[in-house]
Amino acid sequence: MPTSKAPFELMKLPYADNALEPVISARTISFHYGKHHATYVTNLNNMVKDTPYANLTLEQIVVKSAKDSAAKGIFNNSAQVWNHDFYWKSMKSGGGGAPGGKLKSAIEKDFGDVAKFKEAFGKAAVGQFGAGWAWLVAGKDGKLAITTTSNADTPVAHGEKALFTTDVWEHAYYLDYQNRRPDHVNDFLSKLINWDFAEKNLG
Repeated sequence: MPTSKAPFELMKLPYADNALEPVISARTISFHYGKHHATYVTNLNNMVKDTPYANLTLEQIVVKSAKDSAAKGIFNNSAQVWNHDFYWKSMKSGGGGAPGGKLKSAIEKDFGDVAKFKEAFGKAAVGQFGAGWAWLVAGKDGKLAITTTSNADTPVAHGEKALFTTDVWEHAYYLDYQNRRPDHVNDFLSKLINWDFAEKNLG
């Protein structure tokens, strides 16, 4: 992840606004990326200005503020910037399908096969109550696991290594799918997931 320090900038999307259609429309991108994500960046810069947090990288801010009860706002906004930066990279036009190489072997070892993994991940993402995220993470022992976090919470705050994520806050899919979260998650897995990004993160 980037090692830059405040003031932070809204990351540039790695594809055009309409590249993820029809799963994620350009209209959804305009609100989700152009409004929500951008606001988190603006809020974070305002909150850390003239504080010791201003001298830290984004990831360092997330980890430190997660343990600071007086920095809840800083945590929420820094974690959401990190989560969204990671989320956009977790997708690509023409994505989906199955992973290859080392990641495929790891998924088969820890979940049985790719189909079983997708089923388990889908259930976790759909079952996340309210706003939040579903993640594929690698533990310190290298074993893969599916986890979910609520609101702005993130694996980074818990020392976990994220491989990819999907956003299940309603603003991520409501314009395109309304209340049909299961359909959105299924289409994310079958049409958008960026396995190359996930494998790179596996290392």
